[in-house]
Amino acid sequence: MTKPNLAAVKELNPPSLSEKAYQLLLRKITRLELAPGAVLAERALMNELNIGRTPIREALQRLASEGLVSHLPNRGMFVTEIGATSVQQIYEFRAMIEGFTARLAASRATEEEIAELASLHQQLAGATKKNDIDLYVDLDFHFHVLLAQASKNAYLEEVVPRIFYLHLRLWFFISSRTGNWRSIADAHDGMTDGVVKALKSRDPDEAERAMQSYISLRHTDIKDVL
Repeated sequence: MTKPNLAAVKELNPPSLSEKAYQLLLRKITRLELAPGAVLAERALMNELNIGRTPIREALQRLASEGLVSHLPNRGMFVTEIGATSVQQIYEFRAMIEGFTARLAASRATEEEIAELASLHQQLAGATKKNDIDLYVDLDFHFHVLLAQASKNAYLEEVVPRIFYLHLRLWFFISSRTGNWRSIADAHDGMTDGVVKALKSRDPDEAERAMQSYISLRHTDIKDVL
């Protein structure tokens, strides 16, 4: 399978200023460079990112719609806090949505999609061994997005990427507390291996179980450090 040259695509289709602001803020928030509860002042962000007010505002509104930014009347915008109640709701939702996504994919994925998911699984394991967290995060995102595409359900294709970034921030939160992202990645690699095996054998029950088991493990991890 020939893979697209993503770098070339980006050069031909440079992101808008709004998209650029969104991606920069998304990275800072998910990686805790902007801590939970941090004030998001437009003027300060304009100076830091060297981007105008309108793109910054549009990016913040988008992040608010995705649950990563909160708006408090008369107080402004803040990075959403990480609390026990919200964490539980996120993982409950993830278990239901992504577990069902894996279940559908086991029945509906094409052989080409399964092969690509298997390749991504191998690349994830390689990124862990190389201690390349940036590559790992990028591959992880593409694994979950492709799994959603393999479910052949347009609503899941829309929801799963949005859930991913809520999960990613919690993943970095756990890593910051334990000090070892690779041990967390190893458990994730076990999940992807289990899902891929279930897809190859066309076993919806096992695909759903593998995904939900991993999500439950991550929920336990974060409860231990909150």
